[in-house]
Amino acid sequence: MRRVRPGAAASRDGVASRAGGEERALTSVAAGDRYEQPKDAPRLWHVTLSVSGAETPLTEVRRCLEQLAHDHPFLLTSRYANDHAEIRYWEEARDLHDAAAVALRLWGEHRQSAGLPPWEIVGLEVIDRETYHQRIAEGYGPPPASPVGVHPY
Repeated sequence: MRRVRPGAAASRDGVASRAGGEERALTSVAAGDRYEQPKDAPRLWHVTLSVSGAETPLTEVRRCLEQLAHDHPFLLTSRYANDHAEIRYWEEARDLHDAAAVALRLWGEHRQSAGLPPWEIVGLEVIDRETYHQRIAEGYGPPPASPVGVHPY
């Protein structure tokens, strides 16, 4: 299957002709060529945010975390008890500093909109995608975020 840019028609001899009569040869990528991602392109980071505070009824904690997940569907999974919770998700960011900054703002910025308890952040782990998958493969990383959703401990 040959692909041709929009607005161009392909001829049998491998030359694309554009609407204005301009002709350009079709090119392909040689086998074995590797794509190198630009250094400043966003990467995926696995974030685990732990929060804790005064006891809150379990039904209220669940409702709040479900609202947060509804408002922000990037959340993979949340585990909770009446005095602490853990939120795990993937964040796209340029570097670890950016991913951590977003994670540290998550709870406070959404406290009002999701009705989150006034708990404080007590833990944060941000690891790159490769490290996450390496840990899983070696059997010592966090269990895969399955089933996805909000669950009690």
